[in-house]
Amino acid sequence: MKRSMTLLGISLVLATCWSSPTVRAFCGFYVAKADAKLFNQASQVVLVRHDDKTVITMANDFQGDPTEFAVVIPVPTFIERRQVHVTNKALIDHLDTFTAPRLVEYFDQDPCMRHILMERAMPSAAQAPGVAGRRSRAKALGVSIEASYTVGEYDIVILSAEQSDGLTTWLTDNGYRIPPGASRVLASYIRQNVRFFVAKVNLEEQSRLGFSYLRPIQVAFESPKFMLPIRLGTLNANGPQDLLVYALTQNGRVETTNYRTVKLPSGMDLPVFVKQEFGDFYKAMFTEQVRKENMRSVFLEYAWDMSWCDPCAADPLSTTELRELGVFWLDGGRARAVKRGAQNTFVTRLHVRYDGEHFPEDLVFQETADRTNFQGRYVLRHAYEGEVRCEYGRTYQQELATRHEREAQSLAAITGWDIQDIRRKMDFGENAPAPGSWWERLWKKN
Repeated sequence: MKRSMTLLGISLVLATCWSSPTVRAFCGFYVAKADAKLFNQASQVVLVRHDDKTVITMANDFQGDPTEFAVVIPVPTFIERRQVHVTNKALIDHLDTFTAPRLVEYFDQDPCMRHILMERAMPSAAQAPGVAGRRSRAKALGVSIEASYTVGEYDIVILSAEQSDGLTTWLTDNGYRIPPGASRVLASYIRQNVRFFVAKVNLEEQSRLGFSYLRPIQVAFESPKFMLPIRLGTLNANGPQDLLVYALTQNGRVETTNYRTVKLPSGMDLPVFVKQEFGDFYKAMFTEQVRKENMRSVFLEYAWDMSWCDPCAADPLSTTELRELGVFWLDGGRARAVKRGAQNTFVTRLHVRYDGEHFPEDLVFQETADRTNFQGRYVLRHAYEGEVRCEYGRTYQQELATRHEREAQSLAAITGWDIQDIRRKMDFGENAPAPGSWWERLWKKN
């Protein structure tokens, strides 16, 4: 049977309010998150990196018959069986939730009481059969089977090749369906003297182990190259793809060196109806930012020390979870203390939408010394609806229309949504702002 290659290329939670001399506290409600599930067929990769050591964990989003699954990944060095591991998808799900862009909400207090308390308040922020025969055939094609072994539910082969046509032929002969254009891309990797990590499902082992889904594969290796191959993944893709990279490092934020890394818009107040449409909002916002960058940038969604979060979409990962993901510098409990019991691990979440035209090169990364906190965070502020009995309260009510219009303008700017549609959804009522110009009043939609 031919195998399709997967090619790498609300609940309402009350956040605890706390403060310290150096940390601004978040006091409000975290209400929703924009995790990987929002994006169809989004690939997820965890990169653990320190010095020349890398551990890569790849989540499989393959849907279909397991016999149709295979993954082919260029790797910079030979991979022994002991360097490959299979882990639990829940680890990546936890990391995804912890780093996901989030929606938070506040409820305005009585403006009269708030005015009294303002001066005292602190600022807030928020193995496969026939090995001998395969080796002979491979040799004739200029392909070397450097290793083959089974790890968990996967049969894995490490290949090297002299030329791409021979490698393409070998893969085709062994049941892998190669997308058009693969030979050209494979040739560029062969010129770099890389190996190819090939994995497929061993149904007997999967049945014996009792898993009904494909667990993430992990590979640990040493190489001066800090990169992620994505070009092969563009060959059999039906349109642009989404990729989420969670980088775990010791010193600071990770960025790409051969593409721009830009921060997503964050921190603005938005209309309260976004609470019911947060998924649609975030997808529209991300798509609009991709358009503005002409699909040639990588977006930073989260950068934070693993020790804490503010607000938290999930608890930070434990030392055990981090070790399972490959954070090797936590050996022996020697992690240095950074803020509230930190794990000495900095997490960077990068999101890229790519295709072969706009991303002709693999992603190349570097770790920086920047430990500045950043998160995709969007704020809802509910107006106070009680009776006001002070001059400051009446001023507050008069300023609501201006605030709401500013929220509408912000939402339109980052999503590309029509401003009039946004205003209708906001249902200002008596506080509806007057259209800003005479032609808006002339053609105001009913």
